[in-house]
Amino acid sequence: MDFFDNTVLIVDDEKNTRDGLRLSLEDEFDVYVAANTAEANEILKNESVDVMVTDLRLGGEDGMELIAKTLTRPKSPVCILMTAYGSVDVAVEAMKKGAYDYVSKPLNIDELEIVIKRAIRSRSVEEENLALKEQVTDRYGLENIIGHSAVMQPVFETIKQVAPTRATVLIGGESGTGKELVGRGIHHLSGRPKSKLVTVHCAALSEQLLESELFGHERGSFTGASERRIGRFEEANGGTLFLDEIGEIDLNTQVKLLRAIGERTIERLGSNKPIKVDVRVVAATNRDLSEMVKEGTFRDDLFFRLNVVTIDMPPLRNRKEDIVLLVEAFLKEFTDENNKPEMDLTQEAMQLLLDYDWPGNVRELRTAIEHGVVMSNGSKIGVRHLPPFLSDNSHSGFRSSNSSSEPDPVSVLNNEDLNLARVEERMIRLALERTKDNRTEAAQLLGISRRTMQRKLKEMGLIES
Repeated sequence: MDFFDNTVLIVDDEKNTRDGLRLSLEDEFDVYVAANTAEANEILKNESVDVMVTDLRLGGEDGMELIAKTLTRPKSPVCILMTAYGSVDVAVEAMKKGAYDYVSKPLNIDELEIVIKRAIRSRSVEEENLALKEQVTDRYGLENIIGHSAVMQPVFETIKQVAPTRATVLIGGESGTGKELVGRGIHHLSGRPKSKLVTVHCAALSEQLLESELFGHERGSFTGASERRIGRFEEANGGTLFLDEIGEIDLNTQVKLLRAIGERTIERLGSNKPIKVDVRVVAATNRDLSEMVKEGTFRDDLFFRLNVVTIDMPPLRNRKEDIVLLVEAFLKEFTDENNKPEMDLTQEAMQLLLDYDWPGNVRELRTAIEHGVVMSNGSKIGVRHLPPFLSDNSHSGFRSSNSSSEPDPVSVLNNEDLNLARVEERMIRLALERTKDNRTEAAQLLGISRRTMQRKLKEMGLIES
């Protein structure tokens, strides 16, 4: 490191000390001197200073206060305190004011030079780390949301626009389109990326459990509540709370959620003591909340509170030009995870992926690529390595973009397809398509409970475990 490129400001009311330090240090650094805080502030205003070394006593002025004010400047210098009153108390107070280090008078020039060089190195590392962190934040916030298609550009632009604000965001879209990734992107590009991102999957919990999960409970508030527990709002205090499948929340919990978002106040179950929380809420749903409002199953006031900014995630079938990019990302992820060499797809296998309509969207594609990586022993993934339903796409029970009829998922099966699990998967997929991914209605259509539907979707890899 060339230290001569670094600027040091010496602040001392004794002329001999100032001049002596300038002569001693100017072979190594670009040195400025000031006799008081006014001169120091003028230099700091007009010059880029890397290190400021100031005396504790500056006539009737205080070097500690100069440090405190200097550190409020943009790109403030590293500050070192000189004092003839060296003591532990002085050192502690200097550190509290933000000083990097302190040196005692009479000064040892070699020691001071070492401290200044160490301070410059420290500042350089901090600047590099800050620059790296900013690059990572800019990238990480959106790097997992892959897509160059035209329909994805408004998504990226809205995320960048809304992320630094405190606005509540509602993310819509079919299951598997990447709504949670958008929520994470908003958090990481927000003004609170160092704080916590807490996720709640609302559909996975019963009414009482969801209320306890969100707001916490006191000991004895219900059967099994053996101790106090803080909820996700308190856990996310100062950060972001991501509420997935918010359309599944019951009306009673919706009332409490409205208060929590609107008044930034919650109450634990079994308590009437209000608790203030500072939480940014991002919600996601695969349902049409405006229709639910008309049906009376979702509160209009909560809908308006959530619907400040809306981001709609397009289904994968409407952005097939992104499939190649997604495949590349998933190939890298799963070859690394499974300690396999680099792989790519044969032309036939890729065409198969491009021809499929992906009712399970990006999540379904991700599962298909993982299957291919696991089943292939070479560097190529062919049609035979991909999940069987892709090869049977013409018999899958789904309408492609060009088809006008909807074949029965069982009647089209040949003898090789008489596999119960495969037939069951096709019927579930067909039910989801017919109900536009409404799991409750799909479960009713199939004559099974919603909990059974949830379990089977997890087994199929269409929702997270």
